[in-house]
Order: sequence, then C-alpha cells, then structure tokens
Amino acid sequence: MAFAAFATAEAQPQAPRKSSRIALFLLLPGILYLVLFFLTPLVSLLLTSLQAPLEYGDIGQYQYAFNWQNYVDVMTAYWPHILRSFGYALAATVFALLFSYPLAYFIGVKARRWPLLQSLMLVLVIAPFFISFLLRTLAWKQILSDESFVITSLKALSLLGPDAHFTGTPFAVIFGLTYNFIPFMTLPLYTALERLDLRYLEAGSDLYANPFTVFRKITIPLSMPGIVAGTLLTFIPAAGDYVNASRDFLGGPDTQMMGNVIEANFLVLLNYPAAAALSIILMAAILVLVGVYVKRSGTEDLL
Repeated sequence: MAFAAFATAEAQPQAPRKSSRIALFLLLPGILYLVLFFLTPLVSLLLTSLQAPLEYGDIGQYQYAFNWQNYVDVMTAYWPHILRSFGYALAATVFALLFSYPLAYFIGVKARRWPLLQSLMLVLVIAPFFISFLLRTLAWKQILSDESFVITSLKALSLLGPDAHFTGTPFAVIFGLTYNFIPFMTLPLYTALERLDLRYLEAGSDLYANPFTVFRKITIPLSMPGIVAGTLLTFIPAAGDYVNASRDFLGGPDTQMMGNVIEANFLVLLNYPAAAALSIILMAAILVLVGVYVKRSGTEDLL
C-alpha cells in the first residue's frame, strides 16, 4: 500500500508535463507560420533598412551594414509625408466614426424589430468588399473629375469656383480614405451595439435621464470595444495607404503619403534601404500610437 501511494504521488507531477508537451505540439504549426511569414520578413526588412550602397556598384546594389544614417536621411527628407500620412489617417478615422456610428446604431439597435431590414442593411455595408479596392477608388476619380456631372453641377450652382478642382486635393484623399474604410469601422461597431442589452437604456430612461445622457453614459461606454476595434481597423491601413493619395487616383503632387514614398523608393528609385527604413518608422509609429490609444481608452484586453 505504501509503495502504491508513493508511486501514485510520483506519477501525479507528470500530468502537467505531458499536457504542456501536447499544447506545445499543437502550437508548433502556428509558431512556425509566424516565424516564417512574420518574423523572417521583419528581420529581413530591418537588415535591408541598414544597408549601405556598394562603393563601385550600380544603382540598386547594396551591401549589409549598420548604416543608421538611413533613418536620419529619410526622416529629414520625408518628414512632411510622415505628418501628412498620420494627419490624413486621423481625419479619415474621425469622419468614418462620425458616419459609421449612427449607421451601426440603427442596424444594431433600432432595426432589431425588423430582421429583414437589418440583414439587408448589413449586406449593403458589406457589398463594397465584392468590388476591388482599386476599382472603387478609380470610380470616384471619374465621378469627381473636373468634367464629371457632379463637379460641373456644383460649378453651375456657384458652389465651386470656375477654376476649382476636387481631385488632387487633401480633401479628395481624405474622402477616398473615409469611403473605402467605412465598412471596417461599421462592422465592429455593429457587433458591439448588436449585443447591447436594451434594458440598460430603459433603466436610464426610468431614472429620468434624457436621451443624450443615456447615450453618453450608457451607450458609448458599452460600445467602446467596438469603437476601439473599428478605429484601429481604420487608422492602421489608412496610415499606410498609397492608392487614394496616388496621382493616378485621387491624389496629386502635394498629397503624397508615406505609402507613395515607399513605393517610389522601392520600385522607381531602387533605394531599398530608404523604403525599408520608412516602413520600419511607419510600423513603429503606428505601434506606439495604437498602444497609447488603447491604454487611454481602457481597453487593454484588445491588444
């Protein structure tokens, strides 16, 4: 009996080890995937950003080095593009939130009594995803061109000057960013608002709170996870976007963002270290801003 008890006591600590090995084995494919397709490209990008040109090489030929001057050079040369990128992304995120919240509130709260209408509006929100991002942006370029019906009508009504242009302006770029990323803002908001318990709203009314107070004190705090998720899903890709600000779409010479500079350095100028350094700066700045934003909003569990 004593030997059996001793053997049982010795065998008990082995169970956690066995389960941890099984868990590690199950996690192994995911770990390998992250190392192969995330960590490896990231390390390669970092090493590329530190490269130096060959002394007697042709354009586009570089050697591995620790040339930190690349970061100083791109910050000095492209700081307006960096500020412009985050300014456009912030403006587009704010406008997307202002447009998307009422829409998501109607779909998730008011339209609950009409399931068919709710489903139809969700389909309309998702419908732009069935069309290419490039085609949607190109379509807006045609709609908002100087010869389009919209712009000519506004000029005929004297709402725009005779020499006014819409495409190639900061407003056009922000408009394109807002339009293209509205679904990314609306869907997380709808998910949060659709789970909202309406009894909380009724309780606020029963306690003599006016509708604005109920919205400010109850609806917004309970939908904060959706606001944070939608903001991140909008701001992060908008800051790195290069389609809307491109001269071939809604942008112009004075609206270029970091994505356009990275594209030009990588594909046209063949300045791979500069493009990589800008990419690292963009990624690091977004991580810092996102971390501060999530920390201040009190939703650290989303990270």
